[in-house]
Amino acid sequence: MRGDGPRFDAQKLRLDFPALARLHLGRPVVYLDNACMTLPPAPVLEAMARYYREHPGCHGRSNHLFGRETTTAFNAARAALQRFVGAARPEEVVFTKNATEAVNLVAHCWPWKEGDAVVCTDLEHNSDLLPWRRLQESGRVTLRVVRTAPDTSLDLESLRSALDGRVRLVALPQVSNLSGVALPVREVCALARTLGVRVLVDGTQAVPHVPVDVRELGADFYVFSAHKMLGPAGMGCLYGRRELLAGLPPFLSGGETVSDVGPEACELLGPPERFEAGLQNYAGALGFARAAEYLSGLDRAAAEAHVRELNRLATEPLAGQRRFRIIGPRDPARRGGILNFVIEGLDSHDAARILDSSDNIMLRAGRHCVHSWYRRNGVADSLRASFYIYNTREEAELFAAKVRDLLEHF
Repeated sequence: MRGDGPRFDAQKLRLDFPALARLHLGRPVVYLDNACMTLPPAPVLEAMARYYREHPGCHGRSNHLFGRETTTAFNAARAALQRFVGAARPEEVVFTKNATEAVNLVAHCWPWKEGDAVVCTDLEHNSDLLPWRRLQESGRVTLRVVRTAPDTSLDLESLRSALDGRVRLVALPQVSNLSGVALPVREVCALARTLGVRVLVDGTQAVPHVPVDVRELGADFYVFSAHKMLGPAGMGCLYGRRELLAGLPPFLSGGETVSDVGPEACELLGPPERFEAGLQNYAGALGFARAAEYLSGLDRAAAEAHVRELNRLATEPLAGQRRFRIIGPRDPARRGGILNFVIEGLDSHDAARILDSSDNIMLRAGRHCVHSWYRRNGVADSLRASFYIYNTREEAELFAAKVRDLLEHF
């Protein structure tokens, strides 16, 4: 565990992150795009390199030394993610390419019936909206979108009013990538359970910041991506309750999803193997698991308090400024590590380029894969700063000062 007692020691933590040691044009880099992708620490990079360096074999196929060691390591990686999210057993953890693929797996393999409906919120990332839209376009389901409040909070009664006998599944984020607001997922799961409705939770923005126990939440399905939580790109995870996964057909067909293939039929393996067709990204899985272990080794309450303090330091000097408008609650304590904002009269992409070129401050500009919310609310685009455990007070203060310069001079 890192830290120096009650105050989280981000400076010490930064030593684990090679990318943060980089200088560009003689100045340090200030990485504030963590809601898009976090930086991998050295232990994650080493775990991935070790696979290629020491045992680059195939899981579950080859019984030689490299194959056995890869099988052992891959199974251990699955067990590490099981522990990370509190699943009951490793078989409830399916490796995917990312959270997007995990949502699509559920969307396209679920046994829909005529008249079924899916409910989601207007805060959905495109990855948890477009799969349901596609089902609606093909006539398999009806999609109902529940509007959130102007501060992006979700009223449970608004959701309750959308639930009737036709609804088979509710999909929603645990934490919004738009505003950083946490939704009442536990309450939604409890409500849905009383009505016999399944719930898919997008935990992509939650697992980097708070411990998650999927059974305590009551989620039927839970998806997240490695690259949001210090892991490698191209790796994701689907948690599904065992009995639900066992009732789904494969999403993709191919090697290692079957125990036997006859002239006209095949015998499927059980979960999770039936959903992991073909050779897997073994190095990515090992890096994913090492990222989960790295986060679990931190004082997570202290780490999240540090992130929220950075958001406060960035928000308070700007909140009262003319032309500066926050998307989401004004109170930074309700926004986790995200500060999404508009500078009226200045194009967000231009502002991002200025901050990047002048001070190496890296933000994201655009609609943040929540296009439907922006269109519905008449917002062209925005700038999003997202803080994480390795960011410092000095970086938050520098960010605020440079945004004030933009407000004064552009």
